[in-house]
Amino acid sequence: MLHRRRGTAAVALAVAAALSLAACGGSNDGADNAGSGAADKKDVAKGGKDFASAAKKTAAMGTDAKAGQWPRTVEHAMGETVIKSQPKRVVVLDVGELDNVVSLGIKPVGLAPTEGSPELPSYLKKDAGTPANVGTINNLNLEAIAGLKPDLILGSQLRAADKYDELSKIAPTVFSIRPGFTWKENYLLNASALDKTAEAKAKLAAYDKKVDELGAELGADKPTVSMVRFMPDGVIRLYANASFIGTILKDAGIPRPKNQDIEDLAAEVSAENIDQADADYIFTGVYGDPKATDKSRAQGNPLWKNLKAVKAGHAYDVPDETWYLGLGVTAAGEVLTDLEKYLAE
Repeated sequence: MLHRRRGTAAVALAVAAALSLAACGGSNDGADNAGSGAADKKDVAKGGKDFASAAKKTAAMGTDAKAGQWPRTVEHAMGETVIKSQPKRVVVLDVGELDNVVSLGIKPVGLAPTEGSPELPSYLKKDAGTPANVGTINNLNLEAIAGLKPDLILGSQLRAADKYDELSKIAPTVFSIRPGFTWKENYLLNASALDKTAEAKAKLAAYDKKVDELGAELGADKPTVSMVRFMPDGVIRLYANASFIGTILKDAGIPRPKNQDIEDLAAEVSAENIDQADADYIFTGVYGDPKATDKSRAQGNPLWKNLKAVKAGHAYDVPDETWYLGLGVTAAGEVLTDLEKYLAE
């Protein structure tokens, strides 16, 4: 049952904590949570209570409409939106929403990709069609969006709160609070706007089954896993529990090093203290051009070469587009397949 709130103003207050994560300013490059690009300190959001609050509020959003019922009113991060009929021309403003709609059999007409990965993700190309580019997640092209004549726009408050009024004049617009670790709740919210809730629940049930099977296959004595992502401008992130990949590892019961077993998006280290990334297994991603990051400097450091995982041959590069930028159920399935391949060897 949908829990009604007291309109847009009340919802805005309710998510103030989540938006406070943007207080450091800068661009939202990337995708996971508050953005995953450049050296934007907004990305490494602090405060476990804020994360838990965002997840709880997103889970309570959606619609009371029955399957096939139109029009329907969808409650979301910016208030309530009435959708008059089954959407057929959907524009998505982030890669999480892209994964969501494609997994539900919908080919969006427009997409705002990330700056670090401007192409259509390869793992979705077969089913995503040819959505038109409508700018990037940080620089939306409203004219291009309007030109597509969409009947639904899906995005997040954290990404595009300042564009919501303009977007909602173009088409019914539904926003989650934020992308990233609330990916399951966001998926169900998007599905409620598309009258695809049953399908979404079935996809999540399949994910749950696969993650349980992985956990059982690995047994009680699971190895520790460190998630290292090389960002532009020398930033190196050790991804923690309040991230997309963090939720998957937590679901599978895979332990993390203490410095990553925290209710934050990530901890940041430099190439000079890369030894803080140590674990039984290390999985590395790169946002954007590897040459714009400190990956080569960090991995050329003797500290890297002495890491337990590196010496054991258990340090692997993984696809950034699924492990960090995917933010949806299809990407989660790809990550689980990779984890089984590496950890159950």
